[in-house]
Amino acid sequence: MKRLILFFALLCSACQSESSPTAPPKPPRPTYFPTVVGFTTQSPASRTPKATPSPTRTPTPAPPTSTFTPYPTPASYEPYTIDFLRSRTYGAGNIEVIETMQEADLFTRYLIRYPSDELDIYGFANVPKGEGPFPVIVAIHGFVDPAVYETLDYTTSALDVITQTGYIVFHPDLRGYPPSDSGDNLFRVGMAVDVLHLLALIKSESGPPELFAAAASENLGLWGHSMGGNIALRVLTVSSDVKAAVLFASMGGDERKNAELFSRDSLDPIFQAELAASPAVLKGISPKYYYRYITASVQLQHGEVDQTIPVAWAEETCRALTAAGVQVECIYHPTEDHTFRSRVADQVFGAMSGFYELYLSP
Repeated sequence: MKRLILFFALLCSACQSESSPTAPPKPPRPTYFPTVVGFTTQSPASRTPKATPSPTRTPTPAPPTSTFTPYPTPASYEPYTIDFLRSRTYGAGNIEVIETMQEADLFTRYLIRYPSDELDIYGFANVPKGEGPFPVIVAIHGFVDPAVYETLDYTTSALDVITQTGYIVFHPDLRGYPPSDSGDNLFRVGMAVDVLHLLALIKSESGPPELFAAAASENLGLWGHSMGGNIALRVLTVSSDVKAAVLFASMGGDERKNAELFSRDSLDPIFQAELAASPAVLKGISPKYYYRYITASVQLQHGEVDQTIPVAWAEETCRALTAAGVQVECIYHPTEDHTFRSRVADQVFGAMSGFYELYLSP
C-alpha cells in the first residue's frame, strides 16, 4: 500500500522541480491547460474539485512549436494525415546513452538521445535490475511550460514505481522540450512522430546492451496523460507494435475540439492554422476517424469532475473505440478532477498494473 500511495503522491509533482540537489530551485509550475499532472496527496478538504470552472482563467501558453504560417491548401496538410503517417517509415539511427543519471536499488536511470527525422530528442530510460525479460513502456507526458520543463518531469516518480514492478520505461522529452530540438508540431503530429521513431528503435533494439539486454522489446506498451493521451491515440492508429495503452485524463481524437480548447486561451498562430483546416482536411488528420486501425488494447481512466478535459470527451472516445472494435476498458472516478488523489490509489494503480500484466507479460 505504501508503494501505491507513493505512486500517486509523486505523480503530481508538477509544482516542484525534479532537478539534482545542487541545481538552483525552479519557479513553481503554473496550472494552465493542459495541467501537468496526475495525483496529489492533499486531503479533500484542502482541494475540493469544482463543479464549474472558475470565472477567471489563466491564459494558456501554447505547446512548444516552430513558427508556423497557415497552409492555404488541403494538400499542404497531407504530411499530418493518418494515412501519410502510416505510409512512411520510422526508426533510422540508434538510441544513445548519454550518461547514467541514477543507480537506484532496483533500477538504473539513463539519460538518452535518439533521432526523430532531423531532430535530436532527449529523455530518460529506467531499466530494472535483474535478468528479465522486462516488457517496455513508453510514457508520454502532458503539456508543461517549456520554460520550467526538465527531463525528470512530473511523471518521474510514478514511472519509477512502474519500473520497480518489472517494466523498462522510456520517457521522451518530445520536440520543443529542452534539451530536445524544436520542430514542426501542427496538431501535435510532430510529437507523435517522435514517439513512433522511439517505438521503432525499441522494437529493433537499436541501442546499447544496457538498455536492451533484459528487454522483451516485442511487448510494447504506452502510458499517456492529458495531451500525451492525444499523442498516444494518434500513435495507436499508425503503429501495430503497441500491445497495450493506458491513458489518464486524456484529450480526445477530434482535432477540431482540441484546437478549440487550446485556442480559447492562446493567441499562438498554430491554433489558428489548425482551426483554418476544413472539415474534410480534419477528417484525414483526427485520430477518431481511424480507430479501426488500432490493434492495441486500451484502458482509459478519467475523473468525472475534470475541469480541464471534460469526462464527456472520455466517454465519447470510449464509445468510438468500442464501435471501431478496439478492446477497451473505460474507468471513471466520480470524485476526481484532472488530477487523481492518493485515496484512489488502490483502484487506479490496481487497474493499470493488472491491465499491463494481462497484455504485456512475456
